[in-house]
This record gives sequence, structure tokens and C-alpha cells, in this order.
Amino acid sequence: MKRFTVIFLICASLVTLSGTAGADVPQRIISLAPNLTEILYAIGLGNKIAAVSDYCDRPAGAAVKPKVGGISNPSLEKIISLKPDIVLLTTDGNPKDTNERLVRLGIRTYIFRARRIAELPGELRSMGNVLGAGKEAERLARRFETLSRLKSKAPASAGRVVFVIQPEPLIVAADGNAIQDALQILGWTNIAQDAGKKYVRFSVEELILRSPDVILIGMGHPGMREDSKDFLQRISMLPAVKSGRVYYTSDALFRLGPRIIDGIEELSKILNKK
Repeated sequence: MKRFTVIFLICASLVTLSGTAGADVPQRIISLAPNLTEILYAIGLGNKIAAVSDYCDRPAGAAVKPKVGGISNPSLEKIISLKPDIVLLTTDGNPKDTNERLVRLGIRTYIFRARRIAELPGELRSMGNVLGAGKEAERLARRFETLSRLKSKAPASAGRVVFVIQPEPLIVAADGNAIQDALQILGWTNIAQDAGKKYVRFSVEELILRSPDVILIGMGHPGMREDSKDFLQRISMLPAVKSGRVYYTSDALFRLGPRIIDGIEELSKILNKK
């Protein structure tokens, strides 16, 4: 009889512990960064999103979620009213102060710390485990790990390229961002990679002097083609412009999330054109 009682108590304890672990899995999530919102949908947690930042517009479902304000200035009052189990932030966009204020209010937070493509798999696994979506996050992480094999097959230097973020004033992608990582994976040299910043203001004269083989212009908004007309006219003497090696790309590489893979595939097709 005593032995039966001990076994019963052990089993009861295991059930209790299991229930506690399950209760800790967040059911109401607020995302304060567009890339985190895209990741949440990619790992099957779109239905648990209680609200997002004003800039979370992808995928389509994110656009109709309740909004809590900007990336740098979310409404804490709105966040509190939505009673989230956890709020997701990123070191690559949300101010440190936002997290500190949320913690002081007793709100659980998770900070996504990846800034480069190589850091994504580990951070995806970590966030997936916290949110109870470990298996789904693992699958996504493995997809990014295949990119390292792609890099090993890339030529030492396929050519020189510039990636324009904004034509007027001229802002280009430099170092420390997913765009630079993607170019390295594909074996291309970014002419602005020595700038020491993620994005840098470039002079047209410097661009002409460095004369890239290919000019990429990111479609940060629908009017980018019109906005870049004057810019392209000013650099019309460059061989890349004369030979038609100016290409517009999607914004897939602008956010460190699931569409990075699509962005690399897109760049590969563009840069391998003869």
C-alpha cells in the first residue's frame, strides 16, 4: 500500500510539473518589430499575436492586427491594456529603454539579439523554445544553416556591387547587415563594405570613382523607380548604367527574418545574369 502511495505521488507531481510548464508557454504575444512578426507567422504562431508595431505589415495577417505604436515609441498604455503574456523586442531596432520600462511594469519580455544572418539559427531556436514552438523554429533554423554551404561554393570574387537604400540623398548598404551578408554568401564585393557602418551616406562622386559592376536599388517603397530617375541620370556615364546592369530588388533583405532566404535567391538570379 505504501509503495502504491509513493508511485501515485510521483505521478501526480509529474502531472503538476507538466501543467506548470504548459502554463508558462505564452498565449498572447506582442511583437514590437516587423522581422519578429514575420518570424512568428513562419513558426506557426500568428494566431497567438495579440498586437504588433505600426510597421508590422507582413504577412497579410499582420496588417489587421491591433497596433501599439512605433518601433522606437510604442504605447505602454496600449500594451498594458492588451494583457500580453510576453512582448518581443529586438536589439536591432527597439530602444533598450523600452524593454526596461516593460520589465518595471511586470511584463515579461524576450529580446531577439541576432543582427547577422549567421546569428539567426541560434536565436530562432532560443525564441522558439521560449514560445513553445521549438520544432517549427528548428526547421526554420536549419534552412538558414544551409546558406553556409552556399557560401562555400561561391566564387572568391564574382564582381563589385553597390546596394542603394535611398537615392536622394544617396544612402547605401555598407557592413554589419543582412544585405552585406547576402552579397558575401554569393561571392560579390560590396564597394561600401569598408565604411564601418551598417548604412552610410555616399557621394555620387565616390560612387562614380569606385564604379561598381552592378547597381542594385532596393524597393523600400512603391515609388522607388520614380525617385531614382534623377540619380541614375547623374551616374549615366558609369559602365553599369550604360550596359543596363541596374536592377531593382524587393525589400526581402531589409528585415532579418524568414524572407532573407527569398532575398538571397533573388540576388543570385540578378547577379548571375549575363
